[in-house]
Amino acid sequence: MKKEFNLLIADRNPHVRKFLRREMTAEGYQVRLAKSAREVLNRVYSSEPFDLIILDPDLSDASEVNLFERLEDRIPALPIVIHGFLIDYQESSTVNRSATFVPKQGNSSETLKKVVYELLLKSHPKSLKTHAKSQ
Repeated sequence: MKKEFNLLIADRNPHVRKFLRREMTAEGYQVRLAKSAREVLNRVYSSEPFDLIILDPDLSDASEVNLFERLEDRIPALPIVIHGFLIDYQESSTVNRSATFVPKQGNSSETLKKVVYELLLKSHPKSLKTHAKSQ
């Protein structure tokens, strides 16, 4: 049985959101988008099943709603990929340091795709092997 992986992509820039949705959809993932920290929390604490979050830490309301603290409290926990600029990541005191950081690299998403695949393999090893074989 093939498992569809559901990703949540959150970025304040609509062009980045659309670009990442296109890139990740081409890889076979189901993708939902969020433009604010509030929207991220509403989605991950709803009945929508997510397997991983790709998150720009520079969401305008991230500190206002304690985004990273609230994501850490979610059960079951979700793998988080921080996708941003290194300077924003280093200067942020609220970013979840257990998350995997992938720097934004212009119009290249290859590193991000690789990291997402590896995290999904780690958190869903049997499902992802089945998914890869069926493609």
